Amino acid sequence: MKRRRIPQQLTSLAAAALIGAAAPGAASAEQWMARVGAQSPDMGSQAQAFLPNEMWIHAGDSIRWTLGSTEIHTVTFLTATQLRPPNLGPVFGFGVGCPGNTPDGAAFDGSSCVNSGLLGQGPITVGPGLQTYSVTFPSPNNFKLSCLVHQYMQGTIHVLAASAPLPHDQAFYDAQASKQGASLVATTSGLRGLENSDEGENEDDSHPATITAGIGAILTTSGAGGQQLSLVRFLQPVIVVRVGDTVEWTNHDPSEPHTVTFGTEPTDPRPPSANVSPTSDGARQATISSTTDSVNSGLLALAFQDRPGLPETPLGVTRFRVTFTAPGTYKYICSLHDNLGMVGTVIVH
Repeated sequence: MKRRRIPQQLTSLAAAALIGAAAPGAASAEQWMARVGAQSPDMGSQAQAFLPNEMWIHAGDSIRWTLGSTEIHTVTFLTATQLRPPNLGPVFGFGVGCPGNTPDGAAFDGSSCVNSGLLGQGPITVGPGLQTYSVTFPSPNNFKLSCLVHQYMQGTIHVLAASAPLPHDQAFYDAQASKQGASLVATTSGLRGLENSDEGENEDDSHPATITAGIGAILTTSGAGGQQLSLVRFLQPVIVVRVGDTVEWTNHDPSEPHTVTFGTEPTDPRPPSANVSPTSDGARQATISSTTDSVNSGLLALAFQDRPGLPETPLGVTRFRVTFTAPGTYKYICSLHDNLGMVGTVIVH
């Protein structure tokens, strides 16, 4: 990529006017472009990734990330010794800062954190505001890029001295972002083949009818960081059962939590509602006797990955069972992803 040069000091203004543009010198700052996330047209297949998730730039340059999906994300750089905040924040619906958010164009050199706040509040637009965020890098170093919403969504920014050659130009990163985004979305859509094998109408009264509540995967790319794939769908959106039957939902996503929520959506869907109880095998259960009942499973999520030197992570809760005691049509949602179309229906006859 061509980069403008500042001409060296010349002996006369006339000479500078004639040859200054071609004279060697320090490179001017440049703004690079990247993307955050990608999705299928129906929003069900979510690539939770920085695209690309590894870039080389010069000190003094900036990168502007533009949101490419309806899912929320952050662009965050934490300091080396800083503890990562909770993914969903102390108050549901409010993004966690590092602490707080920093203004668009903030500089990061590793000494204090930089955080965009939530990208994805409202319709997708291209331009200034919550859908795009820029960070400037004043000094050479290698920096880790994170999303505070998605635990395994990371990237690496290599900031080189202004005199160092760069391995790629903007056209390369544009092509990589498009190629990787399309490939990740296609791979996510292909995860449908991993759904529960016995989904469908309950033919065995001794076992509940089963529904897969989301499927996902975690990828790594050349040591640059992680990428999450999430199929945010109840894979059998409509199921028919009999009065007295039990339906079981299982979250098969290793990183993305989901809920099964009937009736009124709670202000904070993370804890289960009061009418939900634990089971002897580590699941949760509830009984619904009317189409007006409100029941929330709480977050269904696999336990975080164990790390050496830290206490073992307790088991997560990935299954939720509901017994239906009255006929009717019962609509339900995932409280975290209903805006992406993660909704379902149980028909009881």
